[in-house]
Amino acid sequence: MTRVFLVDDHEIVRRGLVDLLGSAPDLTVVGEAASVGEAMARIPSSGAEVAVLDVRLPDGNGVELCRDLRAVLPDLRCLMLTSYADDEALFDAVMAGASGFVLKQILGTDLISAVRTVGEGGSLLDSRATAALMQRIRSERTADPLAELSDQERAVFDLIGEGLTNREIAERLFLAEKTIKNYVSRLLAKLGMQRRTQAAVLATELRNNRRG
Repeated sequence: MTRVFLVDDHEIVRRGLVDLLGSAPDLTVVGEAASVGEAMARIPSSGAEVAVLDVRLPDGNGVELCRDLRAVLPDLRCLMLTSYADDEALFDAVMAGASGFVLKQILGTDLISAVRTVGEGGSLLDSRATAALMQRIRSERTADPLAELSDQERAVFDLIGEGLTNREIAERLFLAEKTIKNYVSRLLAKLGMQRRTQAAVLATELRNNRRG
């Protein structure tokens, strides 16, 4: 028996889902919530194995809820349910650890199958969604990670990769050391990094890739 928890802010939708999933002999609904707050309070103690989450909720969204739930319940399987075909939400949901993403227009029997698939550890995305996701991932992988850096920031980045200190970079570029420090802070922020050693590692990887 797969234990399912429902999160949707519309009571009529929850009632319909309870009746639908309850008609399957191997599924049982162990709880409901109408908001992110209610879900975070109720799901951890519910014993649920699958959480069916509406993407749009009054106090947040199902994607963030999925991420937060899986942080405390790593074995919980999340199935996103939405009225909108949104590639951005799809990508974010999968990155948050969701096991599936289905539209509310789905047939009842197909939704039961989706919950079963997710409950058994499978992943469920329709073909259009999968194609959109893979295209997004490919484009992000091939994108230039330094695209947002200015020419001067790229120059500083390359010199960081050579192991130079701020003072040495300043001398090389004929700039003040304080100016270089500011460039380093900006380029780290743009790259989403905390330490210059991370930038040095990335610079080395990019240099090796170019040589390869």
